[in-house]
Amino acid sequence: MASQPTVSLKTPAPLLRLLLLLSATTGMLDAASILCLGKVFTANMTGNVVFLAFAVAGAPGFSPLPFIVALAAFIGGAMVAGRIWRTRGSHLLRDWLVVAAGIETVLLLLAALVATRFDIARGEPLWKLATILALVSAAMGFRNAVVRQLKVPDLTTTVLTLTITGIASDSRLAAGPSPNLPARLGAVVAIFAGAVVGALLVLHAGLAATLALTAALVLVGTLVFARHPLMADLKR
Repeated sequence: MASQPTVSLKTPAPLLRLLLLLSATTGMLDAASILCLGKVFTANMTGNVVFLAFAVAGAPGFSPLPFIVALAAFIGGAMVAGRIWRTRGSHLLRDWLVVAAGIETVLLLLAALVATRFDIARGEPLWKLATILALVSAAMGFRNAVVRQLKVPDLTTTVLTLTITGIASDSRLAAGPSPNLPARLGAVVAIFAGAVVGALLVLHAGLAATLALTAALVLVGTLVFARHPLMADLKR
C-alpha cells in the first residue's frame, strides 16, 4: 500500500514555517487568556463549549459570560474571514496572507490597548475583560478560517487533538507509515513553546505587552514568509 504524501511535497517551506510560527503565537495567546482572563480559551473553542456547559450547570468558579463572548466573537471573526476570502480581488495567496495578518494584528493591538490598566487579579473592569476576549477571539476565529482554506494537513495552528492522534495512530508502533511526522511534531512543539513564552511574558511583562508582542510576531512573520520567492506564484 502506498504511503500517504507528506505535507512537504505539497506545501512550500515558507508556508510551513509561517504556520509553525502562527502555532507558537496561539500558545502565547491562550497562555495570556487563561492566565489573565478567567481561564477562557481564545483559540480552542472546544474548551470554551465545555466550560460554558459547566457554567450552565452551576459549577462553582464558572461564569457563562466570558465563554459566550469568546464563542460569539470567534464565530464572527470566522464569518468575516470567509466572506473576505470569497469576495477579495487578488488571487495570489501571499496577498491574502498579508491582508489576513494585517487584520489579525489590528485586532490584537486593539486588545493590547484595552488591556492597559486592566486589573488581572479582579478581572475588572468587566467591560475591558469582555472587550479583550472579544478582540482576541475574533482574531483567532479569523485566523482559523484563513488556515482552513489553505488545507495544509496537520497544521491548523490552533488545535492539536487530531495532530497528536495522527502521531500516535500513524506511528511505526501502530504499523503506520508516520506521514508528516516532522510537521506534526513541529506543531506540538510550537504551541508548547509559545505557551511557555506567553506565560513568562504575562508573569514578567503583563497582559498588554504579551498581546502587543504576539501581534508583532504575526505581522512580521507573515511579511517575511509570505514574500519569499517560493510563494510568489501560488494561488489561493
